[in-house]
Amino acid sequence: MITPKYKRYIARILPFGIIWLVFSLIYTILERGLLGELNFYPSSGNEYIFGRNIIVIPLLATIFGTIIGILEILYFKKYFIHICFTKKILYKSSVYLLIIIFLLIIIFLTTAKEMPTAIYSKGFWLVMWAFFNDYSFLGILTYIASIILITQFYTEVSESMGTGLLTNFFLGKYYKPVEEERIFMFLDMKSSTQIAEKLGHVVYFQMLQQYFSDLSDPVIEYSGEIYQYAGDEMIISWRLEKGLKNNTCIRCFFAMKQSLLDKSAGYKEKYGLSPQFKAGMHCGKVTTGEIGVLKKEIIFTGDVLNATARIEGLCNQYNVDILLSGLLAEKLDLNAYYKVQSLGKNTLRGKDEQFELFTLN
Repeated sequence: MITPKYKRYIARILPFGIIWLVFSLIYTILERGLLGELNFYPSSGNEYIFGRNIIVIPLLATIFGTIIGILEILYFKKYFIHICFTKKILYKSSVYLLIIIFLLIIIFLTTAKEMPTAIYSKGFWLVMWAFFNDYSFLGILTYIASIILITQFYTEVSESMGTGLLTNFFLGKYYKPVEEERIFMFLDMKSSTQIAEKLGHVVYFQMLQQYFSDLSDPVIEYSGEIYQYAGDEMIISWRLEKGLKNNTCIRCFFAMKQSLLDKSAGYKEKYGLSPQFKAGMHCGKVTTGEIGVLKKEIIFTGDVLNATARIEGLCNQYNVDILLSGLLAEKLDLNAYYKVQSLGKNTLRGKDEQFELFTLN
């Protein structure tokens, strides 16, 4: 089975191929309209066959778009994480330019007469040189550059908003409010105020960036959705059935703990300390929908969020790293895998009803 991590990679790479496919089809149709009844390219004299181009050009463009997606998601994201957007565009565009020229040479070869022997012909290379110095080439290059810019902006926007959130906006899934059941985890760094005072706010912020980055892989691996960052707090959400399956939401918590433990030596070397966190978990109904005019967001509203925040706030009182509500605990299959300890009933601040709370090892 494909893991959630690789499903996410596929979901993020696929739009690149689709964007390039759509724009290549537009280009091929425009080219047909511009050339009219001509059966050759005026700039190169190569034969023009619409039936061939409508298949070959979109196919090559889709492959190229997918390559860009792979480079963006699997490689460039890591190497350019601390570089500003403008520099990212310049650096990545240079790489893409080389790939584009290579791709155009392939396209040029596929439209050349007697293609296998054309490579060895001096006349062929002279024609190619003339093509690359012609306005036709500049027009194609400009068109492709615009697609690159669109895909670059797509990358940055999807990184900022989250791929799932961007997809939901496009599909209009939450244009009208929807009621759904979700699991929430409110995760908060321990002793964050003291750490900030010790490190200074700039170094603390750098550590916070690394801290959230190190916690993100387990969230992806266990199908979580990062809803919000608020200072040193992270709010993670699952659809009820997805979070309950195989105790996914609980396994995510312990995987995040392990991720920080594995990297603790690096934190101590760089910052003189290893950050730790505590978490509160609860489930219930929320109303999900788009909100805002100047800045749109998809938000959750419901009592479950306030209750989860209150549960997380009690971790210090009970001196534990995780607290979950009795409502969530009874829906999970915990006893076979974890040592479950009831901490009794507690009246949460601002709530009338009592909540039984549990902790796990």
